[in-house]
Formats: sequence, structure tokens, C-alpha cells
Amino acid sequence: MFKHIIAISALALAAGAAFAQAGDTLARIESRGAVNLGVRDSSGLAFALGSGKYVGFHTEMAERIVDDLGKRAGKPLKINYVLITSANRIQLIQNGTIDFECGSTTNNLARQRDVDFAYTTYVEEIRTAVRADSPIKSVRDLDGKTVVTTTGTTSVQTLRKNERAQGIDFKTLTGKDHADSFLLLESGRADAFVMDGSILAQNIAVSKNPKDYKIVGEVLSTEPIACMLPKGDDKLRGAVNESIARQIKDGSLEKLYDKWFMQPIPPRNVSLNMPVSESTKYAWEHPNDKPMEDYGNK
Repeated sequence: MFKHIIAISALALAAGAAFAQAGDTLARIESRGAVNLGVRDSSGLAFALGSGKYVGFHTEMAERIVDDLGKRAGKPLKINYVLITSANRIQLIQNGTIDFECGSTTNNLARQRDVDFAYTTYVEEIRTAVRADSPIKSVRDLDGKTVVTTTGTTSVQTLRKNERAQGIDFKTLTGKDHADSFLLLESGRADAFVMDGSILAQNIAVSKNPKDYKIVGEVLSTEPIACMLPKGDDKLRGAVNESIARQIKDGSLEKLYDKWFMQPIPPRNVSLNMPVSESTKYAWEHPNDKPMEDYGNK
């Protein structure tokens, strides 16, 4: 498979005309011979190593999806890796800049109004990261503290919900992306970073001194993570789900999970040491696209 990187600005110039044929992304993919894949650079499921190299559980899973799409098309498909953020990912799906994304996006009812989701491939737990010498042990200990989360993520709403429920008050900062949020914790400008547990673990693992941080406290929310797709494109959704079901059935998805969550990962060869959860196992055994509201989150 040939791979290269393409800038969002260049893709966006052609997006308007291409998206006029809305509803048949597969036809556009086959016509151009390439998939415009949305990727992340600091997520626990998808991250960058530098020099245009994107890796991770969801990135590699997406590459296998593209392989399967190529088999359907009868020819190899290139991948145009398009770096996206939490703030712009839905817009870039809607305007056709990217064909789909496999990063760390939560499937919820609000987003389902604008986009569709493939089968859930990872069930996330929202947690809290602090520096190793921090006295913070639970969400109640955030009272009077400065807490950072990332713009455009569900963790923003999760923070506000817990603030009201616990009767506590804290200052909230928002990083423009996960790396920026972690930098606020690392530099001492924030006392805690609330985000997906996998994102926290990955940012700690690639930091200068991983032992300087720890993940603490209760699970604040449980959320299904899935590839995000254009709204109403049943052909693409069916093809992506078929590939995911194949990866589950032949065991390759579980092996991919072990590679990225239980084995040492680049660039520092540190293991995230995150065994697959029972919720994720259930999602693999019973493929579905249920939103987070069906997971008991109030």
C-alpha cells in the first residue's frame, strides 16, 4: 500500500466539488484511488512519531480497513493521512475533506445528529492524571484546583457534570489538543488532566519522565469509541463495519490491541499496561454502534 501525507488546506480546496456527490464516499475513494483518512497525533488510540509517521491501535486498524476497501475496489488504495483535532474533526467529515476517521472519538447522541459511527472498537473510561507527588486522589480533591481537558471533547461536559454533582468548584483550562493539555499539567499550570484513560496513559508513556505522573480516582464516565463516518452513507458504513467484523472474527483486532496496549510502544518503548476491559470485550463479541448514553452515563 502506498502512503503519503496531504495537508488539510490542499484537500479542502477540492472538498466542495467532491462533496457535491454526497452519499457515495466509496465511489469517490475508488475514483481517486486513495482514502483521505483522519488521524490524531496525541491520542491513546492514534498518535504521531514525527516525520509524518502515524501509528497506534486505531490507526493500524484503519489501515487494515483501507486494505479491505482496496480488495472491494479491485486495486490497492493509497492513504492520505490528514491530521485532525477534537475541534475540527466533525467539520472535516461534513465537508468531505476526510472520508472517515479512526482516532479517539466518542459515539454519542449529539454527534449522531451530524455524523455516523462504525461499530464500537474500544470502550473508554474517563479518568484523571496528576503529577506523582500530587495529593489529588479523587474528583472531590479537585475542589479549588485547576483542571485541564481538551477542547471539543466529551470530557468537558463530564467535568462540568461532576463539578455540579460533587458540589465542588475548580478552575477549568482547555488545551487545543491532547498534547497541549498534557503540557499544561507537565508545566504545573494545571493540577490535573481529565481525559480518556488511554489518552492519559499514552501521553504519560511518551513524556520525558513517565514516572513523574499517575492516573488516579474513580471512573468519571464510560464511553464507546468508534470510527466516525459521513452521515447517511450506508455503503461506506457497511464496508467499514464488514472490515471491523472480519478483524474481530479472525482475532487480528485482539492481537493489535495487545501490540499497542500491552507491549512496549515507541518512541520510549514503554508499555501502557492496559489489559482489554470487559466492556471492550463485550463490544467485540456483540458488534454494535450504541451511543454513550446507552452505557449508563447520566
